[in-house]
Amino acid sequence: MQDWDLVSIGLVLIGSSITVAGTIIGFLLLGVRISVAPFLLLTTAVLIVLSAALIIFNMPRESSPL
Repeated sequence: MQDWDLVSIGLVLIGSSITVAGTIIGFLLLGVRISVAPFLLLTTAVLIVLSAALIIFNMPRESSPL
């Protein structure tokens, strides 16, 4: 079993944030009133950006072929 590192945590966080945001948008399109929907969508957008930055900055870099 592989240990959890920051990249795998970022991947799980970005995937779950996109899923939650899609579910909230789906409920809003169906006409369900969610009073905290703007706050939840803003929170998921921030989590998506932070986890993408976490993935980008912690990916192992390949050495140049020179």
